[in-house]
Amino acid sequence: MGIADQFKDKAQELADQAKQKAGQGKDEAEGRASQGRDRKPDSSGAKDRAQDAADRARERFDR
Repeated sequence: MGIADQFKDKAQELADQAKQKAGQGKDEAEGRASQGRDRKPDSSGAKDRAQDAADRARERFDR
């Protein structure tokens, strides 16, 4: 086996590793996205609290 063949084999090995890691990253991203969708109903409560805080701040500064 020549040096060129060794480089080709190593390049192929690294390419395979990159594909595997890219696939794992995609799975993790999909998992985080689904978790975000699961948490979304709670965000309406946060919006209400933020709106209440904004209203109270306006009331204080309007005096």
